[in-house]
Amino acid sequence: MAEIGNDIQKAADFLLSGVVGIPTETVYGLAGNALDANRVADIFRVKKRPFFDPLIVHVHSQEALDPLITDFPPMLKKLADAFWPGPLTLLLPRSEKIPDLACSGLSEAAFRIPNHPLTLQLLQATGFPLAAPSANPFGYVSPTTAQHVNEQLGQDIPYVLDGGPSFVGLESTIVGLENGRPTIFRLGGLSIDEIKAVIGEVDVRINQSSDPRAPGMLKSHYSPLKPLLLCDIRSSLDQYRKQSPILILFDQLIEDYPIEKQILLSPNRSITEAATNLFSVLRQADKLAGEIILAESVPPNGLGIAINDRLKRASVQS
Repeated sequence: MAEIGNDIQKAADFLLSGVVGIPTETVYGLAGNALDANRVADIFRVKKRPFFDPLIVHVHSQEALDPLITDFPPMLKKLADAFWPGPLTLLLPRSEKIPDLACSGLSEAAFRIPNHPLTLQLLQATGFPLAAPSANPFGYVSPTTAQHVNEQLGQDIPYVLDGGPSFVGLESTIVGLENGRPTIFRLGGLSIDEIKAVIGEVDVRINQSSDPRAPGMLKSHYSPLKPLLLCDIRSSLDQYRKQSPILILFDQLIEDYPIEKQILLSPNRSITEAATNLFSVLRQADKLAGEIILAESVPPNGLGIAINDRLKRASVQS
């Protein structure tokens, strides 16, 4: 298994010739040198990720981004100034420094500045940007602790930089331009309303795709090993009782069902708490005895829209 620690220089040394797990405020990433096509290929190999699904490139500052892009549209620059470091990824025209493999041959690449002190220090220590999708086998639940990474990928990587639990718990929101209009391509840890407050109206294009323009657009994603069904649990439970389902509920338990088979996303009815807990709850449900997971939607406001999008993509009836 991988070594888990908080030695930034050790992580930087491993990154000279391989890939490691790193913390961010959203989820843990599987990181490699974004300028080295061999290290980018290592990421795809370890994750078993299809090569047509592009990666996100992480930098420590907007100045570090300058040689990696050919243009920074003013509307997207406004978002960067408002939300970086943070859970925002921008699709920007890339320079030739970014290997085709990192962006699946597209003319744009996905960039962000993560809001985590250890990873920002690591990016400065390496001197190169890091391509870093979520540090989990492709299609499975994203990791929010170093131990999650070790459980899933520890046999294939040497080191996981431990920065504590991710405090956002959802991947970054991805924004780019389409036909000159600001467009959200993936819902995530930055809400639509927060984006609108800075640049006004935005289009939302999160249609499930087999030919994604941005990370996280594939139809089946974020899935536990057990089949998950997104439904109205209270009206559907009797139909599935024989399968001993595990229930994922927003804030209230069901009285006539074993409490040990029920998991609340937020006992405090907090959308932010639900977002932080989502992926760890999916992992917890996977480990409980039962043939199927039943999950209910959360209130569709703020980050709730992104939570419901993740649950829909994880559902067997997505």
